[in-house]
Amino acid sequence: MMPLVESLVEETTSQVSEGWTIRVADELRSTNSIAGRLPPWTAVRARVQTDGRGRTGRYWVSDEGGLWLSAVVPCPGERAKWSILPLAAGWAFITALEKLGVKNLRLRWPNDIMVGRRKLAGLLVERYTEQTAVVGIGVNVFNDPERGEPELSGATARLADLLEGNYTLDDITHVLLHSLRAAHATLLEKGFAVIADELNHRWGKPRLVCVTLTGRDETFSGQFHGIDCHGRLQLATPREGLQFYDASQIELLRELE
Repeated sequence: MMPLVESLVEETTSQVSEGWTIRVADELRSTNSIAGRLPPWTAVRARVQTDGRGRTGRYWVSDEGGLWLSAVVPCPGERAKWSILPLAAGWAFITALEKLGVKNLRLRWPNDIMVGRRKLAGLLVERYTEQTAVVGIGVNVFNDPERGEPELSGATARLADLLEGNYTLDDITHVLLHSLRAAHATLLEKGFAVIADELNHRWGKPRLVCVTLTGRDETFSGQFHGIDCHGRLQLATPREGLQFYDASQIELLRELE
């Protein structure tokens, strides 16, 4: 049997965009799984994903008309310093979508792009090698996730309803990848602090949230006070005061207001 990556190369079309090589496939189980075996500055996009997933392995509806994209970026040096990559990528993609004209965007910690209280896109960053990371993003564009998953009714947004102009999936892909590369350069040259400040400004006032801790049957609520310079969630409760949690410690965060 032909290795999956070789099969992908033969069965897809390739594009080049500002230093990126983009491979576009008709159908894949997961763009992240394929991208994880490819070199830096390569991106994989699929018309449909049959086994798309989000953070903590949750199923992600990946129907036709959405943008299902995974991009490989280099991560030189210590692994720990790249733990903020999901937040930096979220910032990059929000910046890109704003340039297309989308308004009222924010990042729901740590990896959901929201329009108001509706989810427009989700991110999944995974490490398959020590020197690279895969940044996966699923964006609702022309698709209708609520048709396949009725429980999503009223909870999703899509670009087709938010954009003026006739943007294609190719157009959106190029804008997102350009912004991701710029964010990667910002991390290397200036660090994460400037990105953290911008994200905190977007979140605005403290927000009441409910969190479930990873691996523990423990759920509690508190006031979300943004992130610190390391990307950790800042959560205040009457009993514990202000506490800090990294993404690996939180299985689920729900906004209550």
